[in-house]
This record gives sequence, structure tokens and C-alpha cells, in this order.
Amino acid sequence: MTRTPHVRSRRALTLAVAVAALGLPLLATPTEAAGSAPQPPPPRTGFETTDGARWTTEAEETAFLAAVDRGSPRVSVRTVGTTGQGRPLRLATLGTGTTTVLLICSQHGDEPSGREACLSTVRDLAYGQDPATRRFLTRTTLLVVPTANPDGRQAGTRGNADGVDVNRDHLTLRTAEARSLAAVIRDRRPELIYDLHEYGATPPYYDKDLLALWPRNLNTDPRVHDESRTLSESYVRPAAGLAGFSTGIYGIWTDPLTGKPVKQVAGDGQERILRNTAGVKHSVGLLVETRVDALDKAEQDDPALNHRRRVTTQREALKGAFDYLDERRGGLVAATALARHTGLADRGPILLGGADNDPAEPAEILQDPPCAYRLTKGQYVEFRDELELHGVVVRREGDGALVPLRQSQRALVALLLDPGAGYGLTRGERVETC
Repeated sequence: MTRTPHVRSRRALTLAVAVAALGLPLLATPTEAAGSAPQPPPPRTGFETTDGARWTTEAEETAFLAAVDRGSPRVSVRTVGTTGQGRPLRLATLGTGTTTVLLICSQHGDEPSGREACLSTVRDLAYGQDPATRRFLTRTTLLVVPTANPDGRQAGTRGNADGVDVNRDHLTLRTAEARSLAAVIRDRRPELIYDLHEYGATPPYYDKDLLALWPRNLNTDPRVHDESRTLSESYVRPAAGLAGFSTGIYGIWTDPLTGKPVKQVAGDGQERILRNTAGVKHSVGLLVETRVDALDKAEQDDPALNHRRRVTTQREALKGAFDYLDERRGGLVAATALARHTGLADRGPILLGGADNDPAEPAEILQDPPCAYRLTKGQYVEFRDELELHGVVVRREGDGALVPLRQSQRALVALLLDPGAGYGLTRGERVETC
């Protein structure tokens, strides 16, 4: 179902954002038993207590998540990894449903709006007493990594403490951050992975309030690809539009008069980027990006207006994702389940390049893939941990190992081990007969 956005004036939008940011979202504390002491109010982030004047600090995030964990039986917060500088990577879990959704927030440390939206969303779902929230949490298990790059957040940098872009490390898994996320994806097998970012505008060709993009990697199962695109184009972007925000497709410059594409500047099919890794691993995936730059003089004069607009945009877009779950849950589950079984047939080509809008070159197509890749003893010792984190099936063979393609993660195996892969772990030996 396609939604028609309602366009609101910028002045009205600014006022609405400002009003919304003044207090807590509409939620209630858990029902009190007769005669019991009044329940404390839901906790607030540092961003909320300062009305968006600054972002939530690490200490405030720690206290906030601990308070939510204590105050609501719906939430469990645990540490799933530790960064190079010793900061925890936390995972908040809500709900008891069979459909698993993973929110990855602020992989880039200088893109904070997604983190704030994720923190407040965890709180709202933990304390909300309305029937829609209760129904959502009985049907969904929501996993939230509020800060996917704590060292970068502390330093205000895109990369982690070593200067590595975590969102370019979802295949080789060199960073502690990407390794922790890979383990969560392997163990929880989310049907949907939603990745929150921000971007710098290039007016007038690339200056929407929100941009979104699905997995473009050509190894994404067509059913997963189509569900991902539906999530973007029929739910997330329209939800932001209904709230008065302009939207577009990430990576595509458009003519300001005709709206037609001018050129592509980002958003290809690189398998090492999370939205593409998600598709290759058979999860519906979506990248969302809010505009960092000030929209007008009011935002230039008052950074809090800019901050609140960015966070509100993320929250409205996320509502669209939750609407998608309510309306297309069956299609999501069917698409991901079927995709996870396709690799067991071990049939069809594997693409080492290209994207859904950029056909692979002949040299990038494994038209008749090998049946396995052989690893030497040294290769297996060096890379077995990464293969395990990806959930790849490996068979020991003498001192080395054999990695068959007949497995759920068939395409991923080739992207990790084929000599022609652009971002692989190592160059395995192609085995033609098994």
C-alpha cells in the first residue's frame, strides 16, 4: 500500500518539531497496584532534558539504559562487545515475538540523531501501555544497539578509535564493533536490519530531510530485495513525508525541477556495507540517513532546532518501519525464510560485483561456481574466527579446511573466499568437484 505524503509548510513543521521535543512522548507508566507507591516517571535522555541543546553523553546513556532496564520488565540490556578503548557495546532487547528486528544506531560516531531516536524508542516501547504497543511487542522481538561505535561517538569521528569505518567492515570483521554486530546477526537471525545514519547535503541536487536505500547487492534474494524496497518506498519514506519531511533515495542526485536522477554519488552494491551484508545474509535491510545541515537561518542560530528536527525525522521514519511490520509481517517472514533455504540447492550464478542498477561485468559473474573453497592450515587458523562469526559452515580437511557452497550462506562464502572477490577475507582455492 503506497501512502500519499501530506506536505506541511516549513514554518509549521518547525513549530511542530519544537513542541514535540519539549516533553516526553505520549506514554504512561506501568499500571500501579491498588495502594502501591506511585511509580517514578520514565527516564529521559540527556538530549531530552536539555531540549536538544546537546547530545546524550556516554554516562547519561549508561544511566538511562540502566533505569529503563530496572523500570520495565519488558527490557533486557546486556553488553555484547567491548571497543578498542574499552567502551561497552550494548544490546537492548524488547518483546517476545517470533519476528526479530535489529536496529543499528550511529555506526558513524559523528552521526548522532539515530542514536537519540533509538534510545527514546527503547524507552517508549518499554513504558507504553497502549494496545498497539502491547500487540507489537507480543509479535516482535526488537533488538537495539543504541551506540554501534562508542569510541567514535566519544571522539566525534566517523570511524572508530583506529580510524576504521565500521560500515565498511561487515565482511572482514577487523573491528571489535563489526565483530559484535556479526555475532548478534548470526545468533538472532533478524528478519529485518534497520541502519540509522546521517549525511551532508549538496544543494540543490541532494538536500532532502531523509534519504533511504535498500540492499543493492545482486546476491540478495529477489524476494528479500523486493521487501526491502517496499519497506523504503511504501512505508519509511511516506511516513516521513506525512510528518512534513522531504525524502529521497540515498546516493542519487536529482534535478530540483523535474525530480529526475542526475547522477549516482553513493549507494552501490558493495557487500561489506551493512545494508548489503544484510541482504546477502537474507535479512530485509534498510539504510536511513537524515540531513545534518541547517535548513534555514533559524536552525543556524539555534542548533537545538536542528538537532530536534534530525531526531524527529528519524523517529517518524522508524514509525513507518513499524507500520510495515504490522501490515507485511507475513511477507517479510516468508521472504527471509525462503531465501535462507535457497543456498542449500547450490544452484545458479554468484555475482562478485554490480548492483541492482548496475549490471555485473562478465568477469564479475561466477556463472558456474565451484562446489567449495579449500583453505590451507594457515588460512584456516587466521580466518576461522571470522567464518564462525558469519555463521559459515566449515569442514576440517587435514590441517586445513573445506568450505562448501551448499549452505544457507552460499553467496557469502564466495564473497569471502573467491580469488575474484573485491572485499574478501582471503583467496581460497576453488574446488570444482566435491
